[in-house]
Amino acid sequence: MDAADDLIPLDPAYKSMLRLQLAITGLVLLVPTTIAEIAIPGWTGAVWIPALLVIAYALIRVPLRRYHASSYSLVEERLRVVRGIFFRADTVVPFGRVQHIDVGQGPLERAFGLATLTVHTAGTHNASVSLPGLRHADAIAMREDIRAAIRRDTR
Repeated sequence: MDAADDLIPLDPAYKSMLRLQLAITGLVLLVPTTIAEIAIPGWTGAVWIPALLVIAYALIRVPLRRYHASSYSLVEERLRVVRGIFFRADTVVPFGRVQHIDVGQGPLERAFGLATLTVHTAGTHNASVSLPGLRHADAIAMREDIRAAIRRDTR
């Protein structure tokens, strides 16, 4: 396995995108919080304050933890993806098992110039490995590097 020093962190814009996703979720959760706040007479702030504290904590802490818990390497004709906060996963995909490669972008990823590289492999268990949080140009370059390595192997 690669040393931890060989792992490449995700693009820093990934943290901002995660914060925006959480902010949108937080706003949606404030709707029932507001309804509960209005329904409980005389308890001004009893529901909003805890909800806002939880949302603020999530906005600050969760993106940082997810960002620092994810990394990758692309060496020796294999892709290694390490991720997870509570349950760590260290997945290695040899290029010889790759069936096809996707580079996808959702609306928020497009807004931040990011993409998700998904590598589909032969087999059923962990048949696809996704790597979100890559700069779009880097994801395209990684896809082309993997394709070139596969072509070399099939000749």
